[in-house]
Amino acid sequence: MSFSQNISIVHPEYFFITGLTDAPYSTYFYIFIFITYFISVIGNLIVLLIIALHRSLHSPMYIGVFNLALADIGETNALIPNMIKLFLFDSRYISYNDCLANMFFVNVFIIAQTYTLVVLAFDRFIAICLPLRYNTIVNNKFMAILFSVIWIFNTFMNTISTSLITRLSFCKSNVIESWYCDYERLMNMPCNDSTIHKIMVFILEAFFLVAPPFIILLSYVGIFFALCKITTWEGRFKALKTCVSHLLVVGSFFLPIISNIVTGYYPNAKIIGGTLSLTLPPMLNPIIYVLTTAKIKDLIRKMLNNRSAPIRLNVSK
Repeated sequence: MSFSQNISIVHPEYFFITGLTDAPYSTYFYIFIFITYFISVIGNLIVLLIIALHRSLHSPMYIGVFNLALADIGETNALIPNMIKLFLFDSRYISYNDCLANMFFVNVFIIAQTYTLVVLAFDRFIAICLPLRYNTIVNNKFMAILFSVIWIFNTFMNTISTSLITRLSFCKSNVIESWYCDYERLMNMPCNDSTIHKIMVFILEAFFLVAPPFIILLSYVGIFFALCKITTWEGRFKALKTCVSHLLVVGSFFLPIISNIVTGYYPNAKIIGGTLSLTLPPMLNPIIYVLTTAKIKDLIRKMLNNRSAPIRLNVSK
């Protein structure tokens, strides 16, 4: 193994990504991931274009949906192409710098996804609990500033965590038992003191895994009490219907992550579970928003009708 050494810090020239090892039918799994990638990119691009091109969707909620689609595309492109490359070319080696870059972008986009879901939960909380003050509190300017702060702070935190890794020494092994440069796996590999870095892992996990679902849960507790104050079931159902798409997206994002933490003690099981927990949500999110959001469905229907009208006219002639 080739190393570059600076005093007591040892950096491997390459890391070795194990991927799936001796797993039966792994080819079908990789084909499924490729299909997931294709659907994710096309679906999220459609959502981005629809929101960008139609002024009727230039509202706070759809700014959040636009931001989620943007983060989904970023995460998908940071993760899946490397896995496809690993499968097609059996290229399991990744350079030290490329590994850090891959880890940085994956973490940035994943955390952007989680906090977009938090912002969308806040949007629903204000819309249902404080409907008369919604336009005053939540407006396009507020959402633009809020998402700018999230992206800047998110990038800053991940820049610090990634730069700290350069102070770690990897002199025992360069093998990463994952399908990408997993931050948590890297933290278990150094041969020098990594206390500060483990603290950073704890902060990132609290920032990513604990805080967002807790905030979302609190938002829906408030929404539940607000629904209880509505006298008619029709009114409650109408208010709850506006939360369906968000609840489905939250479930598709956090449930696979939780199930992967609870189960999967074998290396391949952990890799498959981790892969699905990170690749399925970007594929499902645009499908959920298209199928459950009336405005987006109506716009797509109008677009399809406008396209098919000349065809029907030519056929009738």
